[in-house]
Amino acid sequence: MAGQGTWQPKEEGLREICGVLELHISPTSDKPRIWQQLQHYSQFPDFNNYLVFIFAHAQGASVEIRQAAGLLLKNNLRSAFKLLDPAYQQCIKSQLLPCLGEAKRDIRNTVGTIISVIVQQERILGWPELLQVLVRCLDSNDINHMEGALDTLSKICEDIPHELDLDVPGLSERPIDVFLPRLLQFFQSPHASLRKLSLGSVNQFIMLMPTALYLSMDQYLQGLFVLSHDPVAEVRKLVCAALVQLIEVNPSFLEPHLKNVIEFMLQANNDADNEVALEACEFWSEYCEAQLNPQLLREFLQQLIPVLLSNMVYADDDESLIDSEEDESVPDRDQDLKPRFHSSRFHGSEDMKDDDDDSLSIWNLRKCSAAGLDVLSTVYGDEILPTLMPLVQAKLSTSDDGSWKEREAAVLALGAIAEGCIRGLYPYIAEIVEFLLPLLDNKFPLLRSITCWTLSRFSKFIVQGIGHQKGYEQFNKVLMGLLRRILDTNKRVQEAACSAFATLEEEAAEELTPHLEIILQHLLCAYGRYQKRNLRLVYDAIGTLAETVGGELNQPRYLQILMPPLIAKWQQLSDADKDLFPLLECFTSIAQALENGFSQFAQPIFQRCIKIIQSQQLAKVDPSSAGMQYEKEFIVCSLDLLSGLAEGLGSGIESLVSQSNLRDQLLQCCMDDSIDVQQSAFALFGDLARACPAYLHPCLSEFLNVATKQMSTPKLTESISVANNACWAIGELAIKVGQEVSPYVMTVVSSIVPILQHAEGVNKSLVENSAITLGRLAWVCPEIVSPHVEHFMQEWCTALSM
Repeated sequence: MAGQGTWQPKEEGLREICGVLELHISPTSDKPRIWQQLQHYSQFPDFNNYLVFIFAHAQGASVEIRQAAGLLLKNNLRSAFKLLDPAYQQCIKSQLLPCLGEAKRDIRNTVGTIISVIVQQERILGWPELLQVLVRCLDSNDINHMEGALDTLSKICEDIPHELDLDVPGLSERPIDVFLPRLLQFFQSPHASLRKLSLGSVNQFIMLMPTALYLSMDQYLQGLFVLSHDPVAEVRKLVCAALVQLIEVNPSFLEPHLKNVIEFMLQANNDADNEVALEACEFWSEYCEAQLNPQLLREFLQQLIPVLLSNMVYADDDESLIDSEEDESVPDRDQDLKPRFHSSRFHGSEDMKDDDDDSLSIWNLRKCSAAGLDVLSTVYGDEILPTLMPLVQAKLSTSDDGSWKEREAAVLALGAIAEGCIRGLYPYIAEIVEFLLPLLDNKFPLLRSITCWTLSRFSKFIVQGIGHQKGYEQFNKVLMGLLRRILDTNKRVQEAACSAFATLEEEAAEELTPHLEIILQHLLCAYGRYQKRNLRLVYDAIGTLAETVGGELNQPRYLQILMPPLIAKWQQLSDADKDLFPLLECFTSIAQALENGFSQFAQPIFQRCIKIIQSQQLAKVDPSSAGMQYEKEFIVCSLDLLSGLAEGLGSGIESLVSQSNLRDQLLQCCMDDSIDVQQSAFALFGDLARACPAYLHPCLSEFLNVATKQMSTPKLTESISVANNACWAIGELAIKVGQEVSPYVMTVVSSIVPILQHAEGVNKSLVENSAITLGRLAWVCPEIVSPHVEHFMQEWCTALSM
């Protein structure tokens, strides 16, 4: 293979690759064929040399072709740089460095991306001349060279900032010590691009807080204060981001300057540029969470609250305004369907899932302002009401169509402060609710939807009033109002109403029993009308209803409304259809609620779960034979539904399991390489141990062996949920089979004791289950456990008293 000194591109090869790149960037070209051609070229060892040559030297080619060559080179180097011949690596690096001063900005930007990718592969140590070239460019006073170097440095700071704070052999200083003074100097540059790039680069080190930045903090802060008045919005946005991060990482840096910082943030929160205002708005929540002096911010509440409320009004370009008119008859697009994640069954008091329904929605100034008001209400409570409520009342008193967004923001504000200001609002809750109820029927969909949410924020107090006549009447009005909105023709309102109703269900619980028939009629009517996305919310509402009213649901008139549509959907969906997931979850809740009442529906559902698990286990090893791709979630949901059946039917499940091969499938799932599958498998193992231990008997030693291994795994922190369920299952089995667990007792005890001894750093549920299982083992095998009690008695008692 030729070295860098002898490698030269062939004219024919250059022409051919440039031609393909031209087609590659053409919007009308055959993309799959072009991509195949590029993949073919990548088999040649010097293909990347051609790309870097086109990128760096093909002056006759368009900027778009050169840029395409650079981006393709970047992607190739990300996966294959280390595999290249060292001479070719050097060839590529040497041709990239002169591009830092390229006159065309697109080329400078692209070279920075490529260089950052190489540094990620080779680290600073592998490219010492890069630092020298970057320093020369930064010190050159040529705008192209300075901007090219700063852009490259900013990308390295973003991708691998820690690399710049390491000792490099041959250098007397760490790279950060060389670059930081220069970056801070660029804060004063007359060129906006240099101010922006330098500030963005330094901001990347706030979380790491290297010694160099710590020692230069005063200079950095002075630079931020100067840039806070920068005419360029992107620079002001970065200033706000820096101050927010600083207050999060180390508030003490800002404490001497807090009054000035608050004044600036207040001004920035009202910035004409939306992104600056959004970045500034993050400050208020961070300030409160940093537990800084509340008195200092208290002085500014009268100025801050109107700004937040003003920013809670929908912006004209808010995507919600566009989506809000979508009728229920319009099918959901694939991109409208959020990915859903099933949480595996967990036995314990402290579940480890983190529900965040808004994690995928777009964060904007409106939402951030509402979140800020929420946090302020938590810290300052009723103190904010004298400032806020007159503004809210003024907005609510408008009635013309043109001011509906103002009314909507006022309703949002009431919901935001519902918890933090509850003391001050409590005497007026009935009035507030009475005022909100007519808004459920407002002509504007977004006003109807926000009213659903705000009512849900007061649902606890609405339910508390049921004890007296007026409160009961108001509860009925809220209930019927939300059910009406569940049948709204607008998708956005449907979504808000279902979510609000689910919250009301959880608060009201058995108080819903007298209303079950009308609730089920509305939910199942919605079930027949909703598109895919909102259908999931109906499943959740039905599942929550089953969990809250329990056995009250087990009446023929209710089941006649509830089950036929669900069974029809169950029969309609294929075993590989992901729409089965929420239906499986819904059936799980219903089976647990109905208990033996579910037996009439159990057999076909049980058999199909077994079939799904079997098909997926085959798909895992041989997708073509199974006729489907493996998806672990099918197994997890099926295992959880079987757990629900075992819990609901109790010993009645024995007639179903005895005719199946569930035992073998379950053992295989307990040994699966997926933590989610294992977690649900051990949950089912424990539920079957309670319901029909005799069924597990032929594989008792295998199950106990696998479960015990989970307790002693060195990766306990990674699979804590599996260990938790395995521990619980061992305890359930022990009290059913007694002395038969004796061969495993000491192995389990020796795994449990370290958990109890280090309980402070372990999940609470695992500690509780460990203590309970230890007690059960001591009960069934006292002669084995009692000689060792002195070694763990104190920790055991402490865990049991938690």
